[in-house]
Amino acid sequence: MTHAAPAPAATGVDPWRALWALVIGFFMILVDSTIVSVATPAIMTGLNADINEVVWVTSAYLLAYAVPLLFTGRLGDQIGPKRVYLMGLTLFTASSLWCGLSGSAGMLIVARVFQGLGAAMMTPQTMSVITRTFAPDKRGTAMGLWGAVAGVATLVGPIAGGVLVDSLGWEWIFFVNLPIGVIAFVLAMRWVPALPTNTHRYDIPGIVLSGVGLFLLVFGIQEGQKYDWGTIAGPISVWSLIAVGLVVLGAFLWWQSRNRHEPLLPLSLFRDRNFSLANIGISSMGFAVTGMALPLMLYAQKVAGLTPTRAALLFIPMAVLTGALAPRVGKLVDRAHPRYIAGTGLTLLIVSLVWLALMLAPDVAIWKLLLPMALMGVANAFIWSPLSATATRNLPRQLAGAGSGVYNTTRQIGAVLGSAGIGTLMQSRLVAELPTGAGVDPAAAEMTAGALPGSLREGFADAMGQALLLPAAVLVIGLIAALMFTRTPAPTGHRAPAEPAPQDTAGQTPATAGASYGRHAAAG
Repeated sequence: MTHAAPAPAATGVDPWRALWALVIGFFMILVDSTIVSVATPAIMTGLNADINEVVWVTSAYLLAYAVPLLFTGRLGDQIGPKRVYLMGLTLFTASSLWCGLSGSAGMLIVARVFQGLGAAMMTPQTMSVITRTFAPDKRGTAMGLWGAVAGVATLVGPIAGGVLVDSLGWEWIFFVNLPIGVIAFVLAMRWVPALPTNTHRYDIPGIVLSGVGLFLLVFGIQEGQKYDWGTIAGPISVWSLIAVGLVVLGAFLWWQSRNRHEPLLPLSLFRDRNFSLANIGISSMGFAVTGMALPLMLYAQKVAGLTPTRAALLFIPMAVLTGALAPRVGKLVDRAHPRYIAGTGLTLLIVSLVWLALMLAPDVAIWKLLLPMALMGVANAFIWSPLSATATRNLPRQLAGAGSGVYNTTRQIGAVLGSAGIGTLMQSRLVAELPTGAGVDPAAAEMTAGALPGSLREGFADAMGQALLLPAAVLVIGLIAALMFTRTPAPTGHRAPAEPAPQDTAGQTPATAGASYGRHAAAG
């Protein structure tokens, strides 16, 4: 049973070529996490859907993406990361076609679930290949590129979506994945190496408990406003769903502490202070990045009257500055204290969100909105790479794979909760801020095509601005965590250690018990 992560010379491949092949697929799946936000009004009109249904289009994707991540990482170790990556890429690309052909909101939500499953198969394998092909002293630079891709992808999504919606229709935000998926498949077949595999036990109870608990929690939060936080059907209420979800997640944690074989979530990872703090930081980032896009895009199109393309252009300063600065920040990670780098970025991001929230008004000049958006770009560049590099830096090598897998999962869980939370808050603030007189139905106003009537614009802008304060508040938690980072020595050596890892009491090496968790996309 092979478990050592070979150095580049052992694989006989160019790790940078493999990285660029994987970047294409990773970029595509991250773009799909945010591309729907700019197309929301068009989808609502085209499919006659309300805002809650369209929020589920994003939440269903993120939930299906997050829940299987730990399992699919282990699957990659079992049958080969390259093979599982290609299977996931095929499923993701085919599901993109299904999304574009959907004729109802329900059908689109189901197709997005399969898209999320494909993304969950791909993500762990990408970081697995990087971890096992780059020497330790080169991973910081590779992580800088990975962080740039992760940061830019989540910001480019709305820009690409705006252009496609205006020129071809909302369906093309999914159809565009078809040629990209084919190119990514061909390059991965040629450039990504086939790496040694391991045998594993599968934590079926852990998989079931984590999936059920997360679904109940997210469903309760997102559907709460729809049912006025009361009864859904019979004895089932919104609060009972949330409570049961929390109980099931508690049972999941209890089972992980009792499982002596290969737990889905090795709790021993959280004994490392920096790892635990970095997970808090990245979950707050997942929440914020997902949560801020939708209210901003709705404001830009419903209040400011911008087309989807012009609304998406608001993200250009953010995307350009993140892409330009992230690789440079990545080179600082090994030399500067992570507290200062990540702390600066999170502070700037909080300031930019509050600044933007206070500016949203019917008569604000569009150029003024670009200032906080540019500050967001600088902030993002100082967050992704430092958090990801700090997360697994102190962990023993045999647990590095498990750590990066858990890290990526917490980011996705943060994104799921961000999507659900922002949807609930937007709906509640719209009910509070939109007038009910003058023959105007606020519930129907959100589905109207184009800009809102003048009587609704101020209330709608206020509601979206208030919604933006939620991701800013959650980021404060991430900032506190980043400020508690401890300094660690820079990694040394030019080659990955090849000595065998010690055996644990179950007969599995810690590497095989942990590496499966993905060596996921720890950069973001």
